[in-house]
Amino acid sequence: MEFESFLVSLGTSAVIFVVLMLLFTWLSRRPGNVSVYYPNRILKGMDPWEGSSLTRNPFAWIREAFTSTEQDVVKLSGVDTAVYFVFLSTVLGIFALSALLLLPTLLPISATDNSLKNSRSATDTTSNGTFSQIDNLSMANITKKSSRLWAFLGAVYWVSLVTYFMLWKAYKHVAALRAEALMSSEEVLPEQYAILVRDIPSPPNGETQKEFVDSYFREIYPETFYRSLVVTENSKINKIWENLEGYKKKLARAEAVFAATSNRPTNKTGLLGLVGERVDSIDYYTKLINESVAKLEAEQRTVLAEKQQTAAVVFFTDRVTAALAAQSLHCQMVDKWTVTEAPEPRQLIWENLKIKFFSRIVRQYLIYFLVAITILFYMIPIAFVSAITTLGNLQKALPFIKPIAEIAFIRTILQSYLPQIALIVFLAMLPKFLMFLSKSEGIPSQSHAIRAASGKYFYFSVLNVFIGVTLAGSLFDNLKALEKKPNSIITVLATSLPKNATFFLTYVALKFFVGYGLELSRIIPLIIFHLKKKYLCKTEAEVKEAWYPGDLSYATRVPSDMLILTITFCYSVIAPLILVFGVIYFGLGWLILRNQALKVYVPSYESYGRMWPHIHTRILAALFLFQLVMFGYLGVKLFVWATLLVPLIFISLIFGYVCRQKFYKGFEHTALEVACRELKQRPDLEEVFKAYIPHSLSTHKGDDHQFKGAMSRYQDYAAISAA
Repeated sequence: MEFESFLVSLGTSAVIFVVLMLLFTWLSRRPGNVSVYYPNRILKGMDPWEGSSLTRNPFAWIREAFTSTEQDVVKLSGVDTAVYFVFLSTVLGIFALSALLLLPTLLPISATDNSLKNSRSATDTTSNGTFSQIDNLSMANITKKSSRLWAFLGAVYWVSLVTYFMLWKAYKHVAALRAEALMSSEEVLPEQYAILVRDIPSPPNGETQKEFVDSYFREIYPETFYRSLVVTENSKINKIWENLEGYKKKLARAEAVFAATSNRPTNKTGLLGLVGERVDSIDYYTKLINESVAKLEAEQRTVLAEKQQTAAVVFFTDRVTAALAAQSLHCQMVDKWTVTEAPEPRQLIWENLKIKFFSRIVRQYLIYFLVAITILFYMIPIAFVSAITTLGNLQKALPFIKPIAEIAFIRTILQSYLPQIALIVFLAMLPKFLMFLSKSEGIPSQSHAIRAASGKYFYFSVLNVFIGVTLAGSLFDNLKALEKKPNSIITVLATSLPKNATFFLTYVALKFFVGYGLELSRIIPLIIFHLKKKYLCKTEAEVKEAWYPGDLSYATRVPSDMLILTITFCYSVIAPLILVFGVIYFGLGWLILRNQALKVYVPSYESYGRMWPHIHTRILAALFLFQLVMFGYLGVKLFVWATLLVPLIFISLIFGYVCRQKFYKGFEHTALEVACRELKQRPDLEEVFKAYIPHSLSTHKGDDHQFKGAMSRYQDYAAISAA
């Protein structure tokens, strides 16, 4: 990439960000857009502009974000969101502290050497193309065997020590934040009085599954056992319930049309309402609702009597017993009576609870294999795209575009954005598939599935995007050299690692300027909402569904941040200027997402920071990769003291082990000293029990069966989220 193209890319992205920020300032003040820019506050019954300033200052939202406290975030968006901001601030601190030493030290050292000037062909350049202005400020300009390389070796130690310090401090803070939230006496949390039991053996003759579970736990916990809820096979009844809810929405829509026009709406009864007999919509959907209610009630009785599964949620009268039970071994055989903490009611993946112990293990390893295959085969198209979308290679593959590409303006735009946009498009295709694979492992809760999908996406991003793009471009350029000397592949790969630094500089800039600009302005959700409201929505419920924002999407957001983290780590010493981009990315991310968390996004679950140990592990994985990259690159520079990095690599492994041993158990289980805190109000155990009853098993008539009145606020909340 030419220096001019880089400046055009950076300048264009900055202009787009400023325009989007000004659009946000203007659009967010218009009353008709309130539900798009303040949905979190609306759902909590707050005034949209509560605590805000309606001045003409376009930067007022920045002051509000900076002055908000961590407790404000916890109150409005939950502990998980607060933990995510700890992650952003920790990484911001790592890169800021690293930049304070590396930029004033390494840039002059690089700029005053002349390795590239003396080299006939700058094979060690940090960019694929003419970019000498940046190359002269990078490690590529350092002569081999030079004593200046000591500064770069010391820089690796500095970055590593700063990371250890910041991660240790963050882990302690998140652990305290989690404990404080769980010890809160303000609210009764149903999951703190329950455990999830899987792999239940077959009951003795003459006993139902529920009777067997009750007798088993009543014998172990005679004074504190309350009752159990046996999981049932609900696929058929869920379908009936979904159809019933759909008919109710269509009836409400038909009644709204009738009220607005005084004309009774009609519809056809055939496929997609396009064929079949034309009928009165209100009468037709009323009839279908009555039929569905009858089917639902009949199926409820069948499910409760005949479709009990080998899993249950067991309830206790106090939190300490539930916490103790979740950490205890209840059976000598590990594949029977498997007990864990119960997730929130809205988190349970009911269809996974019946999957047996060894089946879950087999599924897990099979999914790991499928993910490995996916990474391998996905690397092929990404490597091809990364190689072919450089302008020179694209002209070779498609000669007919050469006249167009010779136009200066088009050439600059293609060089600036084409490879980065192609990469972003490829990455956007993956998350749903990884989430499907994670749920297929037999994971019992939504938050756990998101953590698993996030991990897969992270390793996919690092292996395919960071390593794949870097090495693919290098291998493409050096194919002839490899054909002549096949045994030189290690040298070629080690030398090629810095060559894509400028590609990633542009990639990071595109992500924080354009990506966060779109995030702040919410242009796309705003357009979609107004189109739906004008042409599709007829009822208040439909309008609410149209503007409901969803959550922060940790399954994709955290791995995307981790990719930027990995890129910045690995090039922080080779091309220190990338630290500036890393600081801007995580600084802007903290600021803009702070605003979105307080005003826009609504959490779909609460795991009380259980994502943090996984975030911590992946930061260390990125640091470990950085240390390996620097060990290899210093070796390419023929610096014999590169071996001094070997102890640092082992220190990283030891640090990760110590952190896991010290902190992880407190995230895996609820500590008894946390669970023993008394609540201000005595819990209504019947309401705790009802919170876990699925929608499809809740009754429509008061005395039909034992689950009357089971619709809880947790389920209502989940229903809104699903909508």
